[in-house]
Amino acid sequence: MTSGPAPGLHQWVLEESGGQRLDLLVASRLDFSRTGAATLIATGRVTVNGRREKASYRPATGDRIAVDIPPPADRPVIAEEIPLAVVWEDEHALVVDKPAGMVVHPAPGNWTGTLVNALKGRGQSLSNEGGTGREGILHRLDKETSGLLLVAKTDRAHRWLGAALAARRIKRRYAAVSWGHLISDRVTVEKPIARDPRDRKRMAIVNTGKAAKTDFVRLARFDSADLLRAHLHTGRTHQIRVHLASIGHPVLGDDTYGGGGGRRLVALPPKRHFLHAAWLIFPHPETGETVELRSPLPADLRKALDAVAGEPLEYPDPLDHFGFYRTNL
Repeated sequence: MTSGPAPGLHQWVLEESGGQRLDLLVASRLDFSRTGAATLIATGRVTVNGRREKASYRPATGDRIAVDIPPPADRPVIAEEIPLAVVWEDEHALVVDKPAGMVVHPAPGNWTGTLVNALKGRGQSLSNEGGTGREGILHRLDKETSGLLLVAKTDRAHRWLGAALAARRIKRRYAAVSWGHLISDRVTVEKPIARDPRDRKRMAIVNTGKAAKTDFVRLARFDSADLLRAHLHTGRTHQIRVHLASIGHPVLGDDTYGGGGGRRLVALPPKRHFLHAAWLIFPHPETGETVELRSPLPADLRKALDAVAGEPLEYPDPLDHFGFYRTNL
């Protein structure tokens, strides 16, 4: 899932102004913090119809806005010996089963202890296509989301897999438990997502945000919650969590989007939410052959699912039992 705009020139014509300030508009449109947007404006990297304006300026309908995002300043990434569950690997790519609590790449507040630090600690080659600090990273998982994550070892593999991801040839399926019950066994949520203008640490449904689409299939209905399979068509930050919250059924344990209540009733540890990247299917970057990988529910989520069900689920793999891996769903 994304975390900020890519370096380079971003341009668009404002279809409907809404009277929003320029700094808020840029922040919302490009998934940027308001402070970061204000800095770009102050340094002349934002123009409206070719002219520099103040952060407080309010663009009008039809105005052309251009934002030049500079490349991030290089910061050394420390190689750290952190255990990783590598479930598949060859000379082109690898797949990690990321634990909950691990951040994918270094960023303010998390310069060490990330997946990238751990990958570098293995002493292997990684693609440089993502830039410093994001070596090998093709897509991301939220800190408290566990599961399968694909990493590119070479620049060629990164470009090939990146194109496959954009063309939706890489299939990512997530297991989620949401509070309450969906209106039907199949629900598609297609709502644009951007930074919440009232809280920059959250994402929200915003009309001027980036297009986002998620398919949900109910696999089991329990007394107070549903077990779901989520299929991402796009990869926006917090997409599954925001989309479920937007229809009134937040992810179980999600403190950020309203699903944290009742955590103790379902035996979830602090800060953990019930979201797991359980199924990954991708074409091999060299041969094109299909690689299919599965990640069983980790112990904390299995315990929570038992609590939601009201009884121990005596299945070797509860996801398999409930049809998570069925291709005709």
